[in-house]
Amino acid sequence: MKMSRLMKETLREAPSATEVVGHQLLLRAGFVRQVAAGLFSYLHLGQRTLQKIETILRQEMDALGGQEIKMPLVHPAALWQASGRWYEIDAELGRLVDRNGRSLTLALSHEETLADLARQEIHSYRQLPQMAYHIQTKWRDDPRPRAGLIRSREFTMLDSYSMDADDAGLDGQYQSHYAAYFRIFARCGLPVLAVEADVGMMGGTLAHEFMYLAPIGEDTLLLCDSCGYRANRQVATFRKPEDRGGTQTVQFVAELVDGNEKLDRVVTAVLSAQSHINETKLVHVLGAQRLRPTAEQAADICVVDDGVTGWAGQAALVADIAAAQEGDACTHCGQPLQTARAVEVANIFKLGTRYSSTMGATFVDEHDEARPIVMGSYGVGVTRLLACLAEHHHDESGLCWPVSVAPYQVHLVALRGGAETAESLYHQLRQAGADVLYDDRDARPGVKFNDADLIGLPLRLTVSQRSLAQDGVEAQARTGRETAVIPLDDLMTYVTNWLTAAR
Repeated sequence: MKMSRLMKETLREAPSATEVVGHQLLLRAGFVRQVAAGLFSYLHLGQRTLQKIETILRQEMDALGGQEIKMPLVHPAALWQASGRWYEIDAELGRLVDRNGRSLTLALSHEETLADLARQEIHSYRQLPQMAYHIQTKWRDDPRPRAGLIRSREFTMLDSYSMDADDAGLDGQYQSHYAAYFRIFARCGLPVLAVEADVGMMGGTLAHEFMYLAPIGEDTLLLCDSCGYRANRQVATFRKPEDRGGTQTVQFVAELVDGNEKLDRVVTAVLSAQSHINETKLVHVLGAQRLRPTAEQAADICVVDDGVTGWAGQAALVADIAAAQEGDACTHCGQPLQTARAVEVANIFKLGTRYSSTMGATFVDEHDEARPIVMGSYGVGVTRLLACLAEHHHDESGLCWPVSVAPYQVHLVALRGGAETAESLYHQLRQAGADVLYDDRDARPGVKFNDADLIGLPLRLTVSQRSLAQDGVEAQARTGRETAVIPLDDLMTYVTNWLTAAR
């Protein structure tokens, strides 16, 4: 691609109110443009990077035996009503009505649609196991979109779904995805941790999140350096001391669902004086959908944390409802826990029969008995991964893309006296299989070099009167400042070997 033909403009400064460095650089380098809060267009360089990421995702899913499909963005409300999530999820679920008065929703996820497919296509145990995946747009009407692509309202995800006859089959597919996700992130060049996580609105029996450690993250992790325990604070456990010096109470209104009706119950939570409430744990203890703060005094339910001693009042429930904190003792080894901020880039869930049983997705087993399909759900945030890569791979001059996901591998720059040779090299490099962005613009050398650093392609080749006087081309890696003049006759071999070594 020639830069003179690109529909993009680099920016000297990031637009105001962009607080995340990676997102600032994506805007400045012309990868993305904001349309509205949480909504973005992807320009050519951004789209090519997404395509490189998606190629890696497809290769890894195909290696697991996955079948690529495509499910719609718009779903009939009846599917979500059948699973119950139509009533459980609040304003984040995008609801609309078509011209015929039928209720629809924009996809927040695709478990219902996949279960609907399964009940139509799978009838016998002989058809199991199965694994299907797609890469599709999602919509979450987030009230606080922030950090650019990291928390947007419209986003792209890889979703894969496993279907098995029993829990043993699910265990195997879950572990296969767990390992595949580490391969995906290693190939993309993003370091991640896998941590225990809350199943949340997805439901099921087990979940893990893949986390990129970064100060901009909204999740807090509890980590034990001694035994390797890792968990999201939402589910993290810890050893509670025998006496924390008194108690405190916190009140909420718990929103409960009874069938299709919502009920409000006032809840008093009792904790040790030095503890903090873990709202996620309390939600699960109550079987509630969510909590709202309240100043009401008369409580319908009293829940006491299991670390409280000497509580004289009546308790409807005693359970773990305290949040783990920095320095608390690890449940497994007793050593102090550490905290870290992180961005969730992927998750995996053991759904079990959560959706198949409510939606009639059954199969006939070897004993001619109908049983619900055992499902798993697995997702990678594609656009969020792009944002995290930009956050992780940059320096003071701009982006620094790994070869595997760079929009182009080579940035060819023509300076005065080098345009004719550069044009010839551009075609030779492309014929040799290299992805080349060719800066053929009539611009000053400083402008071209600044843009090359900002865009951040792995290898820069500069053709100038000076380099040609040495019968060569100046080569420089984006992540280093050392340059070398490569003879023209050796250039194709040099580029091929360099890119191979950098992968």
